[in-house]
Amino acid sequence: MSLPKEQVIRLFEHLRDLDPEPKTELNYSNNFELLVAVMLSAQSTDVGVNKATAKLYPIANTPQAILDLGEETLKSYISTIGLYNSKAKHLMQTCRMLIDLHQGEVPNNRKDLEALPGVGRKSANVVLNVLFGEPTMAVDTHIFRVGNRTGLAPGKTPLDVEKKLLKVIPKEFLLHAHHWLILHGRYTCTARKPKCHACPIHDCCQWSEKPLAI
Repeated sequence: MSLPKEQVIRLFEHLRDLDPEPKTELNYSNNFELLVAVMLSAQSTDVGVNKATAKLYPIANTPQAILDLGEETLKSYISTIGLYNSKAKHLMQTCRMLIDLHQGEVPNNRKDLEALPGVGRKSANVVLNVLFGEPTMAVDTHIFRVGNRTGLAPGKTPLDVEKKLLKVIPKEFLLHAHHWLILHGRYTCTARKPKCHACPIHDCCQWSEKPLAI
């Protein structure tokens, strides 16, 4: 069952009041750094990625600098991150493509982003939203859970949830909705023990297992 429109509006008003300008928790200082962090974050925590990039970026934070490092040296910087072998390979390939096809710049459209090795739809959505201000919805495990649990956008696949979210969320909230939902899922609507007692959108949630009152 999906939330009525008035509840959807109230839900996002609550989240906006708490954090009017939400930001990604990945650390970066230029477009390429954000792309790298997003690529490294697949099946990894933002905290873990930030620890690795804090050592990597002072040494190499451009496509050419990463290529100059070489794949084996790159691995030594990101070895604490899950799937680091494949991520290093993809990152090296991506750096070469950025130089050869995009003058070393991060492309600002979905087609070119998803053509980069190691960049899927979710990663492209993050880059488009954070760097280029597009109202995209990168559905990770947190957003998938929140969308289904609350009744905001029930769906069996991340793409189902993404499409429903883009359809039901009013335009005024779309730019920041991605981060509001991720942060809500990461810190409040957690997987095992959701903090319903501290939930700012408790009255908008249709989860059958939530406490009746807080």
